[in-house]
Amino acid sequence: RKGEFELAWAVSDRILASPTADQSLPRHQRSVWAGKSLAVERVLIRCHHGLGDTIQFIRYAPLVSELAGEVTVCAQAGLLPLLATARGIDRLLPLDHDRAGGDGFDVEVEVMELPFVFRTTLRTIPADVPYLEVEPAPRPADDKLAVGLVWGAGDWDTRRSVPAGILEPLGSIPGVTLYLMQRGAALAERPAGFGVPWGSDDVLEASRIMRALDLVISVDSMPAHLAGALGIPVWTMLRANADWRWMERRNDTPWYPTMRLFRQEEEGDWGPVVARIVRELRGGREGAGVAPGGPPHPRL
Repeated sequence: RKGEFELAWAVSDRILASPTADQSLPRHQRSVWAGKSLAVERVLIRCHHGLGDTIQFIRYAPLVSELAGEVTVCAQAGLLPLLATARGIDRLLPLDHDRAGGDGFDVEVEVMELPFVFRTTLRTIPADVPYLEVEPAPRPADDKLAVGLVWGAGDWDTRRSVPAGILEPLGSIPGVTLYLMQRGAALAERPAGFGVPWGSDDVLEASRIMRALDLVISVDSMPAHLAGALGIPVWTMLRANADWRWMERRNDTPWYPTMRLFRQEEEGDWGPVVARIVRELRGGREGAGVAPGGPPHPRL
């Protein structure tokens, strides 16, 4: 969380050297990589965590490909069409915790272990975007800013979600068309007449919709990572005690050059976060810029 990755890897080294591993832990909580070099013939990258985790860390596949003769990625089935656009992957398999064993592979590694494998620092994060490529979906031609919105995260951590009613001011900003990319039960919680529903449960189609937008506003969930990986301007709303990957006291992130972070000042208080976003959208092109160092965008 402090961005001191070198010290974190030293801790990971000690854990890796431990003589025993707790095999009673769920599969996604156990270490996969045993410390062996990836300069081998066949490497299997497993994706045991969430969809957003896979999207964030699949950026390492080209680095693995530079070392290994063949790179196989075993990932969530719904992501496979999108991951087919990533560089450095020779073969894709659907994730199956029971049958997708490492037989025939020289090294097996979990996708979230790759920053450790490559001893990543803040200066060496592979952050060239986009690293996933899709064609944009068609959208009505107008002069308004097309903004996608996602406010509900997964049920496993509802503290990341923003109550839909708080977001109502976003639906009445002049010059902005608000497209609701939210999926699931949270979509029904929107205020009457709020935004234009335009989303998809198909990740590849959702990616195409994002590519047609000028800006995505999302909570800390898979769509934020997807927009960042596609190189789209994205504003991510974070709870005060945010996940380690967003570090502390930053309004940008080295993981995604086109992302800005909008943090709660107090845990659970989303009002000031939404008010700031409304002010910046109302401020026009200058106020709606992307993170420092990010590429310019013709409509922001």
